[in-house]
Amino acid sequence: MSQREQKPLVPPNVERMIAYKPGKPIEELERELGITGAIKLASNENPFGPSPKVLAAMRAAVEDVRFYPDGAGHEARSAIARFLSRPTEEVVIGNGSNELIDLICRTFAAPGDHMVFGKPSFVCYWLGATATNVDYTEVPLIENLAWDVQAMLDAVTPRTKILFLANPNNPTGAHISEDELVHLLSSLPEDVVAVLDEAYFEFATADDYATALKHLHLHERTLVLRTLSKAYGLAGMRVGYATGPAALVGYLHRMRAPFNVNLVAQAAVAPALEDQAWVQRYVDFNAEERVRVAAALRELGLRPAPSQGNFLLVDFGRPGRDVYDVLLRRGVITRPMPAPIDTWLRISLGTREENDRMLSAAAEEVRGR
Repeated sequence: MSQREQKPLVPPNVERMIAYKPGKPIEELERELGITGAIKLASNENPFGPSPKVLAAMRAAVEDVRFYPDGAGHEARSAIARFLSRPTEEVVIGNGSNELIDLICRTFAAPGDHMVFGKPSFVCYWLGATATNVDYTEVPLIENLAWDVQAMLDAVTPRTKILFLANPNNPTGAHISEDELVHLLSSLPEDVVAVLDEAYFEFATADDYATALKHLHLHERTLVLRTLSKAYGLAGMRVGYATGPAALVGYLHRMRAPFNVNLVAQAAVAPALEDQAWVQRYVDFNAEERVRVAAALRELGLRPAPSQGNFLLVDFGRPGRDVYDVLLRRGVITRPMPAPIDTWLRISLGTREENDRMLSAAAEEVRGR
């Protein structure tokens, strides 16, 4: 019998994949260093948590977890549709917007196609393209921080099927102006799916910021992504949604996994969206702290980038991984960045007390150089 040539275990694109690495959990740090009282400012989580009305709805839903969730997510999607003043058939929910990014890649692109997204930006665009074995172009941001909309458009080729743009951007905090958004949607070839990721839109205070929902008429194949993980304090529930033309949303429904959003998470959606006073309390606090903390960091001689999110990207002027390790030993968890912004740390805005503790640790790091 002839010996069979052993084939690779996985396809080349899977070999290129990397596992998504989230912010270090508090429990892990305290276990590793034998410390207590650590704070986590690494994952852009809401320090206030969800509305009490949301918690009550989730507790009630737990009684029914012997049942499968509504596979169509009707009540959750209807609540989102009411909130957006859009038809329910133009809404799809996901296990966080991360799942929707992966779903969009698998639905609208295939090997031989092409995607465009910025760099540095949310790593899940790269993960989605690589997992689906689709070519991509990463467009450098201006000075690695600010969007270059014309460069994004110039990167589009006849093979391009999807363009991702986070507005505001993660991890830089940058945004594009309404004029730039109009230019992007007006200029994009009509057969390209434009995906505007607005995970942080609630935190945007810039006068020239605008949601893509205002301009969907400019480009028929536009999807807008949002999440309840950030402003709504539901990161642990994993609820995101996409809205756009019913034809696009319908294809996403065909491709999504059955029961992709759990029963308790679905129960949280309507009360979360209805309690806007709770959300606005956090959004207003974040806007004040963003200004205060950025000013304090500048006083330390550091360089915080302009941000429209609930975080600041801060240049420490030396390898960020080294600074990250120093802060860890002081019980402060931040997020180190890869090249080309590897001297920067992304620091979430927590409570005032947590932010002051981070500033104290950063001051010690600067004095200790």
